[in-house]
Amino acid sequence: MKRRHLKTDKLLIYAVSSFAFLLLSAPVIVLLISGVRSQAWGGLPDSATILSAAALSFISTLAVVCLAALLGTPLAYVLSRHEFRGKRLVSLFIELPIVMPPAVAGLALLLTFGRRGAIGSLLAEAGIIIPFSIIAVIIAQFFISAPFYIRSAQVGFSSIAAEVEDAARVDGAYGWLMFWYITLPIAWRALFAGMILSWARALGEFGATILFAGNLQGKTQTMPLLVYSVFERDIDAAIWTGLILIVLALVALSLSQWLARAQDKID
Repeated sequence: MKRRHLKTDKLLIYAVSSFAFLLLSAPVIVLLISGVRSQAWGGLPDSATILSAAALSFISTLAVVCLAALLGTPLAYVLSRHEFRGKRLVSLFIELPIVMPPAVAGLALLLTFGRRGAIGSLLAEAGIIIPFSIIAVIIAQFFISAPFYIRSAQVGFSSIAAEVEDAARVDGAYGWLMFWYITLPIAWRALFAGMILSWARALGEFGATILFAGNLQGKTQTMPLLVYSVFERDIDAAIWTGLILIVLALVALSLSQWLARAQDKID
């Protein structure tokens, strides 16, 4: 009787797990099948449109990753190594964009950097207009994706044993010297994995970008916005453009997971 109950429980767990996997994987599988069944590459929008959106996505996401590494690394190090009043609140605000509705994120960016925004009005007086420009694309992508890098970097720094840095101090390492030659070489996998996740999230950013930067072909139209645009007139073109994004996302996710496994083996 006991074995029967265990077998029933096991079957129930497998059934629920299979159903959950189906819900998560079915949309991607259907999209892949739809791409194979479509009119091959004939459904794609013209090459100039794709190249323009791809180039803009590459430039903007590369800038976002560089900004995330430049600004997020010191922030992640402070959060992982120092205790101060309001630390939890700071962490909350940093990670809030991860769960913030995209439309709300775009609205917040407009109210901050728009021509009449809290900061944008000051910039407008100096002749700097951010909305509906490539700068707006970069800011929107950074706002949404940087928390992924900061969280990963924070985990990487936190995983370094305090004894390692203490031993480095005894040997004469301090400040930037210790950070550059001791901390970064140990935590680089976590930082690089965070960069990849941040890049992938920036590449797929849509909601905040279309509200804050618009969907101007050749100016602010990234790959996700191109999917939205061609979907209105050609479903095959939207499918193939979406497949390009999925392949890039799969590569990024696989590389990130490989780095995580490599870090676990070292630890």
